[in-house]
Amino acid sequence: MMNYQPLYQLLNEANRLQWSEALEKQLNHYFNNINHGDLSKWQTAIENLPQLNSQYRKLTSDRVTIAEPNSLDAETCLNLENQLKILHPWRKGPYQIADIHIDTEWRSDWKWQRISPHISLLKNRLVLDIGCGNGYHCWRMLGEGAKMVIGIDPSLLNIMQFQAIRQLYGEAPVYVLPLGIEDLPDNLQLFDTVFSMGVLYHRRSPFQHLLQLKSLLRADGELVLETLVIEGSLGEVLVPEGRYASMRNVWFLPSCETLLSWMRRCGYKNARVVDVNQTSTSEQRSTEWMQFHSLQNYLDPENPNLTREGLPAPLRATFIANV
Repeated sequence: MMNYQPLYQLLNEANRLQWSEALEKQLNHYFNNINHGDLSKWQTAIENLPQLNSQYRKLTSDRVTIAEPNSLDAETCLNLENQLKILHPWRKGPYQIADIHIDTEWRSDWKWQRISPHISLLKNRLVLDIGCGNGYHCWRMLGEGAKMVIGIDPSLLNIMQFQAIRQLYGEAPVYVLPLGIEDLPDNLQLFDTVFSMGVLYHRRSPFQHLLQLKSLLRADGELVLETLVIEGSLGEVLVPEGRYASMRNVWFLPSCETLLSWMRRCGYKNARVVDVNQTSTSEQRSTEWMQFHSLQNYLDPENPNLTREGLPAPLRATFIANV
C-alpha cells in the first residue's frame, strides 16, 4: 500500500485529526479486504514496472510526462508498455512515459485547457478532485503549484492506474483515494478549491451534491463544477426516462440558467458559467489504450447532435462559484 503518512500529517496540522484517524482506518480496511478478480493481475503489473532513472517530469503540457524520450532501452520500454496495457482500459489522460504515449479515451487535456484560465491560481492551495478517475487532472493541478491534491474515485482500476503512474513519477503530494463523496466527513470545511467534474448528473439529488460540495470548502473557497447540461432557459431540466448516451445512471441535465439558480439556492456566491462545449468524437474516442465502445457508438449515426436514444448530444458546461 502507498505511504499515506504525509496526507495524515497534513490533516493533523489542519486540525482534522478525527478525519485523519478515520481515513487511516478506511484505507487499511479497503486495501485489506479488496475482492476483485483482476486485483492480483493489476498488482503484479505495477510491481513489474521498471525503475526509471530519469528525473525529468513535466506536468504543465498536454501530457503528464515522466522521463525523456530515448531514456529507456528497447527491451525496458516494451516491458513497461506491456505492464501498463494490463491496466486497460485507460480513460483519462494522456500520459507520456519515456517513448510510450498512453493515448487515453478522453483528451482530458482539452477540458483542462478550457477550464484552467478561469479558475483561481492553485499555488499553495489544498485541492480536492471528486470523481477524479485515474488522477490525470490531479497531476495537472499539482503542476499549477497546489500544496497537495487529493482525488477520490471508487473505481479500483482507476486507483491501480494512479498507483502505477505515481510509482513511475515518484513521491509527490498527490493522492487518489478509493472513496466516494459520501465517505467524506460532513461539514469538513477544509479545501481551498474543490473540483467536481462529470459527477453531478450521476447523483440522484443534485441539491444534496451541491450542498456536500459547499460543506467541503473553507470560507471563500472556490468550487469548479463541470457537468452535462441542455440548451434552454430558467427552469428547464432533462430527466432521461431510460438511458442517456447508453449510460444508465444519468438523472438530471439542467439548462445553465437552471443550474445557476440551484447554486444560488444552495448559498453559493458569484456563480457563473465560464465554458460550454459540445463533446466531440475527437475528444472522447476509442484508442489502442481504450478499445471498448466510446462516444461515436452512443450517438445517432445519422445525426451527431442526438444520442442514440434521440436525446440532445452531450453538452458540457463549467461553472465556478465561491462560498
